[in-house]
Amino acid sequence: MRLATAFAYLLPQRTLCVLVRHATRWRWRPWKDLLIRSVVRRYGVDLSEAETPDANAYPHFDAFFTRALRPGARPLDAAEYAIVCPADGRISQAGPVSAGHIIQAKGRRYTVAELLGDAAAAQRFVAGTAINVYLSPRDYHRVHMPCAGRLVETVHIPGRLFSVAPAMVEDVDRLFARNERLVCHFIGPDGPFVVVMVGALLVSGISTAWDGTVVPPYARRITRRRHDGPALQRGAEMARFHMGSTVIVLLPSGQADLDGPAAPGQAVRMGQRVARWQPRGT
Repeated sequence: MRLATAFAYLLPQRTLCVLVRHATRWRWRPWKDLLIRSVVRRYGVDLSEAETPDANAYPHFDAFFTRALRPGARPLDAAEYAIVCPADGRISQAGPVSAGHIIQAKGRRYTVAELLGDAAAAQRFVAGTAINVYLSPRDYHRVHMPCAGRLVETVHIPGRLFSVAPAMVEDVDRLFARNERLVCHFIGPDGPFVVVMVGALLVSGISTAWDGTVVPPYARRITRRRHDGPALQRGAEMARFHMGSTVIVLLPSGQADLDGPAAPGQAVRMGQRVARWQPRGT
């Protein structure tokens, strides 16, 4: 285990997230301009794609970090059965779920049941497909629907807030099943699917299109909420990360296949095809 990983176990993770939340919403111009310029310069953020390309126009850092893109910046794959990448970032892992286990990194796995916090719900995905996308500070931080679907349940699961950067993912066993997360269950015309918003160190919040801010508050226990919608189209915005993290898409057993970038570290953009539903009637 790396020294940095060992140190991460000792950090006051939630306290740091609260401090970051306040710091990234401070409207004092010298402060917010310094943060924005620093991130743009260090990570090579392309603001020409943004709906608001002027870095000085954002009221605070969080508004910059969760910025909208200009119309047409992320065209959707037009294929009828396409399942599109929900976010900009890099593939952490993408591949089949084997006997209910998902690959986290070389030599490390976690189970669908652990991730979802529900052994019964996991049964639909025990031989399915998992796609994990890591969002770095340079990326667009809104999360979109991989395919059309109606929201039927959200599950807010308490946990740690380890960094989800590649080095930590390689070191911390079952990281995605240990971090705090919001599990979103959908039913679509081609089958059920799940989108998991994974919290992480310095991620100061998760918000959704249907409930607004969901995290904070941080969960003290597993909280389930049944929904009757909304029904969202493929590519519609469903959530935002307030600072970078990871989104995981689970597709059901025998109903979908990978059809796009799958190599760890491969860059992806929201809207490009990553998988496809098996045509109806096959």
